[in-house]
Amino acid sequence: MTIDIAQLERGIVKGDRRALSRAITLVESSRPDHREAAAQLIEALKGEGGVARQALRIGLSGTPGVGKSTFIEGFGGMLTAQGLRVAVLAVDPSSARSGGSILGDKTRMDLLSRDPNAFIRPSPSQTHLGGVGRRSREAVALCEAAGFDVVLIETVGVGQSETVVAEMADIFVLLLAPAGGDELQGVKRGIMEIADIILINKADGDLKTAARRTCADYSGALRLLRKRPQDPEGFPKAMMVSALEMGGLSDAWDEMQTLIEWRRENGHWDARRAGQARYWFEEEVRQGLLAQLATADARAAMRELGIEVAEGRTTPAIAARAVLDRIGARNGALDRPGE
Repeated sequence: MTIDIAQLERGIVKGDRRALSRAITLVESSRPDHREAAAQLIEALKGEGGVARQALRIGLSGTPGVGKSTFIEGFGGMLTAQGLRVAVLAVDPSSARSGGSILGDKTRMDLLSRDPNAFIRPSPSQTHLGGVGRRSREAVALCEAAGFDVVLIETVGVGQSETVVAEMADIFVLLLAPAGGDELQGVKRGIMEIADIILINKADGDLKTAARRTCADYSGALRLLRKRPQDPEGFPKAMMVSALEMGGLSDAWDEMQTLIEWRRENGHWDARRAGQARYWFEEEVRQGLLAQLATADARAAMRELGIEVAEGRTTPAIAARAVLDRIGARNGALDRPGE
């Protein structure tokens, strides 16, 4: 099937949801012809100034059962009520059989999914680590080109590898539940260090007192962390919210805007975006090199040398070097700088 790049581009710039959905499907595909078409589409949108539109990118992660979907529906609905257009990229665990999404967050955001100013796209994480899909950044760029003001990137779930989402978000929000056991030990320091705002959800009813105590615990923990140059005084911070009762959501949004405005005024916004672009360039190179190991020649070499390693006739390091040398010989040696 021929892909009409120009037609997709026009549809995205006009804010056509169907065109945006088709484009995201295209960039998530691993087929070589689709990858080439996706690269052409992104480049075309950049030429038209589409991807130059800068939406506020908010990364969101949280512990299991914390209510991420409920929070996004309430928070997103609050933003659309203010006239903002909101896109939600919900990354789900992948099915081991089909490769598709298991949870399907769209079904748990019924109100927001029917909001004309909102767009929800569940995507499988596939085999990519970091809580986001490999092509999530390109999907974000497409949403920006489609004119969305805010893009919410919901990760698979909290963990050490969730820090990757910080490389595509302007603000990283960590959502936690009150009275969830020893929270300070349960959440890894790595994700604590990249969180800009920690929101203690479910701060309502009988859990409100526990939420207040948990919020105080995290506020104290954040003060022990080294101050980051990209943060104004008072950040990162912990706050209480209730997605169910819509409590504290507007305050959280105000704090996000305060943080972003400060970063814009002090040059951290542009520096962060530039650093992220460089990170994803290097990641694309790494993934391209890993893809070379999936070719038939590379697999055959690995099987052959794997037998030699298992029988003790060579070492893993020497065998690995032999495989890499074969790949390099097949593709042609890369010129070194200055040669």
